[in-house]
Amino acid sequence: MPVTLRTGQPSLPEAIAFDCYDTLFLNSHDGWKDTFSEIIEDQNLPMDKEEFWTRWRKYEVNFRKIRTDLGRPYNSPPFKSYRQAWTECFQQVFDDMNLSDANAEKAGDRAALHMTDRPIFPETLEALNLLKGRVKLGVFSNADDEGLRPLLSNAGLEFDFIASSQSAQVYKPALAAFEHLYAGLETEPSKVWYVGDKLFDDVLGGYRSGATTVWINRNNEEVDREPEPDIEINDLRELSGILEHIGV
Repeated sequence: MPVTLRTGQPSLPEAIAFDCYDTLFLNSHDGWKDTFSEIIEDQNLPMDKEEFWTRWRKYEVNFRKIRTDLGRPYNSPPFKSYRQAWTECFQQVFDDMNLSDANAEKAGDRAALHMTDRPIFPETLEALNLLKGRVKLGVFSNADDEGLRPLLSNAGLEFDFIASSQSAQVYKPALAAFEHLYAGLETEPSKVWYVGDKLFDDVLGGYRSGATTVWINRNNEEVDREPEPDIEINDLRELSGILEHIGV
């Protein structure tokens, strides 16, 4: 699929910022299920990984739905880190199944560790090297610092500013998440391109905050919600080509 520019020629960026998981690194359900197998083996739980994942995922998805009230941010519940929320989800599963000997804290520890070791996408290193020195580079990920920072460091990725939902105490697509990013980059929103894989967290959030939105669409999915991304790519290296096209 060729690069798609939906709003004509984009404005020149001073900074390009990225989501992390499923943008720079793969974070697949299959990978999660392997981690759930490890938890099952470690605690000798009476279920298979598919059942465990399905039961836990129900609670985890509900956490994602209620954690941010976009229309009335002041009505959002108190911030919870992923480690805390995931541990509570494990506890709910164990309570449902009357597994009184199961340890939700240990399961939460393993889930948090999972985020420090995700496979990097093949083009990530090259794409960032092509951008280095031409624009500021940043990261804002819905993640805990204990997962995000080791992941980036171990891969040798360097950025001018790195932030997480935990460090900002707010989740994308809330406006405050993006304001935290722009303050850290010391760049006006109109001079930032925000790159991510999620139409809700990344494109909607970036659009509402005034950035140019870039959707990395590796699976050739259809745009199924408003607003549409300003730019659509299926390989991060295409960012460099766009910059060359507009003269950066």
